[in-house]
Amino acid sequence: MSLRRAKTVDEYVEWVRQAVFEVDDLRACLEFELEDLKQFPAFLDPLEEGIKAVYQSMLDGRYAFGREDLPFMDLAAQFSEDIPFHTLLKQINETHRRGLEVTGEG
Repeated sequence: MSLRRAKTVDEYVEWVRQAVFEVDDLRACLEFELEDLKQFPAFLDPLEEGIKAVYQSMLDGRYAFGREDLPFMDLAAQFSEDIPFHTLLKQINETHRRGLEVTGEG
């Protein structure tokens, strides 16, 4: 199954903004549910930093599509069971690697 890619720059930026919201929400949920937790899961900080770095590069006008996976994708794959928005991250990465989806592209 092929992942859907963003069709416009605005849609792509919105997906990344949504990922920022989702990672913040995951942190808040863990804080609430796991009051006795001594530390967060090891993947949370680097995942959050990676997503926010991509978003900040978009805001700063430094973002560039690339052929390589985004830096946080290894973590996202390794901990996919613990990341409720894993599919969104895969769609963002697919758009990053292959560009925007153009109608009629095969």
